[in-house]
Amino acid sequence: MNDQSTPQRVALVTGAGRGLGKAMALELARQGFAVAVHYGRSAAEAEQLAEQIRASGGAAQTFMADLSQPAHAGKLVEDVAASMGGLHVLVNNAGITRDGLAIRMKDEDWDAVIQTNLSSVFAACRAALKIMMRARAGRIINVSSVVGLMGNPGQANYVASKAGVIGLTKALAKEYGGRNITVNAVAPGFIASDMTAALSEAQTATYLADIPLGRLGQPEEVAALVGFLASDAAGYISGQIIGVDGGLHPH
Repeated sequence: MNDQSTPQRVALVTGAGRGLGKAMALELARQGFAVAVHYGRSAAEAEQLAEQIRASGGAAQTFMADLSQPAHAGKLVEDVAASMGGLHVLVNNAGITRDGLAIRMKDEDWDAVIQTNLSSVFAACRAALKIMMRARAGRIINVSSVVGLMGNPGQANYVASKAGVIGLTKALAKEYGGRNITVNAVAPGFIASDMTAALSEAQTATYLADIPLGRLGQPEEVAALVGFLASDAAGYISGQIIGVDGGLHPH
């Protein structure tokens, strides 16, 4: 925890109620950040996480926002800063999938994924940058995906959104490095989650055959990288896309 005389640093994690986002929020709380727990639908899961953080001696508040609307993403950042006394770390983790072959993909499925996974990430970054520029310091950590680097059939919209996040990360790192703001992205591979738990044994075996480490990753392994990028030790790392994929796609 921070010294009582030092204002506590604030970290916002979008999509924090479960899975990767929950693990990230817990890791940042462990490091002493006051955590803004964002959720889109499940208030109960978000509040349970916030209570868990508070029970461990940390500080946490919950915030609801519909990130299918980019304007809501910007307002979320503003609300967090106003309520919690600033914003030092932004983790853009929230995202959706609407899978299907490109030739059959509906316009609304393309638009929904791009709006949520890319346009709202930009809106959140833009709002956070205004706050961080005034402080002349800040960390933005965007969650991309290994498929944004290597592609994946049946996910043209999702792949495009995650590839867009990679490009956005690199551009912002160059634009705002002079203000002591670092911008990086993590690119998880196949991570144990509700989605992977629903796969058949045959599907899981197919994925594992392509992963040199021969296993799924754990949410905590991605969270550890996010925690490092948010820490003082990562102050000279910016504009990087770091994979957490068991060697699936070295780059």
